Amino acid sequence: MSIRPAATLVLAREGDQGVEILLLQRTHSAVFMPGFYVFPGGAVDPGDDPAAHDQPPSLSVTDASVSAMMALEQGGLSYLVAAVRECFEEAGVLLAHQADGQPAQGSVPYPQVRRQLCAGDGDFLRFCGGESLHLPLHQITYVGHWVTPPGAPRRYDTRFFLAAAPPGQVASHDGEETIDHAWLTPEQALEDHQQGRRLFAPPTLRTLRAMTGFREVDSLLAQAGQQAPDAFPTQPWPAMSGERAIQLQPGEPGYDEVRLLDPERRGHAHSRIQPGRPVPLSATITRLTAANRGPMTGPGTNTYIVGDSTGVVVIDPGPASESHCDAIMGLLAERPLQAILVTHTHPDHSPGAALLKARTNAPVMGMAAPGDSSQDRHFRADRLLEDGDRIAAGPVTLRALHTPGHASNHLCFIHEQEQVLFAGDQIMQGSTVVINPPDGDMLDYLASLDRLLHEELRLIAPGHGFVMAHPHGVVDYLSTHRLAREHKVLRAMEHTGPATLEALTPVVYDDVPVPLQALGARSLLAHLLKLEKQKRARCVDGVWSLLAP
Repeated sequence: MSIRPAATLVLAREGDQGVEILLLQRTHSAVFMPGFYVFPGGAVDPGDDPAAHDQPPSLSVTDASVSAMMALEQGGLSYLVAAVRECFEEAGVLLAHQADGQPAQGSVPYPQVRRQLCAGDGDFLRFCGGESLHLPLHQITYVGHWVTPPGAPRRYDTRFFLAAAPPGQVASHDGEETIDHAWLTPEQALEDHQQGRRLFAPPTLRTLRAMTGFREVDSLLAQAGQQAPDAFPTQPWPAMSGERAIQLQPGEPGYDEVRLLDPERRGHAHSRIQPGRPVPLSATITRLTAANRGPMTGPGTNTYIVGDSTGVVVIDPGPASESHCDAIMGLLAERPLQAILVTHTHPDHSPGAALLKARTNAPVMGMAAPGDSSQDRHFRADRLLEDGDRIAAGPVTLRALHTPGHASNHLCFIHEQEQVLFAGDQIMQGSTVVINPPDGDMLDYLASLDRLLHEELRLIAPGHGFVMAHPHGVVDYLSTHRLAREHKVLRAMEHTGPATLEALTPVVYDDVPVPLQALGARSLLAHLLKLEKQKRARCVDGVWSLLAP
């Protein structure tokens, strides 16, 4: 699938509660992000290139200067023009000045031209030139870069821009591609996301989060202009798949880890996890994967040895496997084992703690096992950890975070020196985690994800799979995925009326193979129980129905 260049324009104005941002809701029939609230934007068209026009309108910047700002060799100007054009088409707001220097006149400028452009019958730059309009592109700030990950029905290489909304113009959705619009403070939008009232994609959430706390547009623009956007990888990376040299694409499993381990692109890092093969991730972190590959464990459970020659801890010693315990002992060598940490007591994570303790007498630390049958009922902790506890591992300090949801006793650990999150099953690389009631709780899980957004993180080291970069983007993706499914639950219930869990499952999980729908039913129950706690749904004699908002 080709990745199309695209541009998005964040429009800001001042409201009673501070800076407000324009957001448009995409139609529910859209192939890409149906029902989501987005900034005005879309694909870059060939006609957005001023060099393709004999008489382009007056522009206030050059392609060379814009491309340098965006770390491109050329073509940056086309992104800016596309952002302005798409904003005019989708929101009816035109960032242009007349020959006398005044903004484009009227609360709804050039409505007929907008309709023609939306219908694909027009040339934006030719229109601007014919009307002697000047595009003040120097007033637009570059604020972000995002590439749609693999798996989406469409993929875009999108640049995000920020500008002040022209005074006097009234925004409006087009009624076809977009069906609603709203001016919201970033804080309001993020609260709506957290409560499941509106859907936002990860790059939208990331952009909104960077714009909180401002009361004046000028202050927002000044701050945004001082911070260069994070570089988003777009190039393939050489790696080894078994004995074969390959090129990993951005977003593929293992891409972030291969870049981490092989920054000089020598091609020696592995794109597959091999159980039993230790992988040094940094000077103080080594990963060892247990040989318990399966549908629920992926390539196997990851054990992490953290510390240096003065002392280490082991995080998640895995299942009750003597061979895996042997491998852990081999990595300890002469280093003193100071503690055995357990993220939670599911049987693929904690039973190995008893084996390792028997050989080393190191203290086991974690939270007590809940009483349901899915837990390691033999787990015993020498020290019961609480939220915020710190554990020393030689020169490393690990901080415990209580993150219930996947399991009520789930803990994550943060490597405070390297800002690495040992995520257990809070976050899995390559798939979403199971939320299985009664111990699994969707409301708690989403709250735990939200908590991670307030931590300074550089990498995620999950309980299953490869290391992941862009931690906050990963968290936003997971919460968006869960809330998008919840919106599907709500729409299904609106369509079917009161229904049982069994009747709702094939409707809500019509995109899942039938053999996997039994597992989907457990996640559906988790969503319904969340809605019940929020007083948005109720269950009477096994029949679920919506409550009036």
